[in-house]
Amino acid sequence: MTDVTGEQFLNKLYTVLDKLYSIASTQSSRFKKEWDENFASLNVEPHLIRSIKVDKDKFLTDKDYRIKALNIVKLSFEDGFHSIKSLLTALYNSYFKDSEIFLSNFDEADQVILKYFVAKKILGDLIQYNQLDHKTVPLKYNIFARNYLIIKFKDQKTTEILDNLKKINIHLKSNQLKTYMHEIASDGFITKIKKGKSLSYRIKNELELSEEGKKTYNQTISRLVEWPTLFYRSYYNVRELNVTINDDSLHSEFINKVLQKAATQGYIACHYVFSNLVEYYEKLK
Repeated sequence: MTDVTGEQFLNKLYTVLDKLYSIASTQSSRFKKEWDENFASLNVEPHLIRSIKVDKDKFLTDKDYRIKALNIVKLSFEDGFHSIKSLLTALYNSYFKDSEIFLSNFDEADQVILKYFVAKKILGDLIQYNQLDHKTVPLKYNIFARNYLIIKFKDQKTTEILDNLKKINIHLKSNQLKTYMHEIASDGFITKIKKGKSLSYRIKNELELSEEGKKTYNQTISRLVEWPTLFYRSYYNVRELNVTINDDSLHSEFINKVLQKAATQGYIACHYVFSNLVEYYEKLK
């Protein structure tokens, strides 16, 4: 961990805010463009990410301005979460709900596959997001997204799947899980294996769209589906702030403990760091 003075840290913090402004502006514009191109007929709106172009001189010298800027960034982290949630809501509550564009673009087999495929691409990649939100996407798709690669690698027992779901804060009873797994089996993706009293699950058909389905997917919603992972991994990353302030700054013990969290990537860590940065600079006023 790098040692810096309070003044050096403040300059580093400004650089991070400038980076976040650039990412938020670029990614929000990209998200809106893809949304408008694919969802114009659905009458749904995206949740966009607010951003602020920080004035460097004011940020370095004006404590009130600095606190205001940090608060806006903290809110922008919440916007990012709600942007992903708004996309999942549009997909599963509007687009996949027999919308004309969905039904006309994909045949019946691909329609079934795509609902699972999109859940795996978004929720399967963003485990931390899935820990925070596992109600937007219907549970059978979420369960399969979380367990698809594990079952593909090795047959999984009911108890093993239940334990894996607990890692993303989904707590089900055995009979509840079996109901969902029966639905997934009915859709053709898994098969049930009974060995004595033990019930396991094996992949029956992989999540592969038809050649025509792949082509249509790549021409339509693929960039929207890929957006959450690209955004999440770039925006929720403030590792540059994982430093130690080594001078006689007030409340240095408090802020140094906070900055250790910056080493961890993701929404929870970033929100925590910036919430406490606001508190830190309010203490210094």
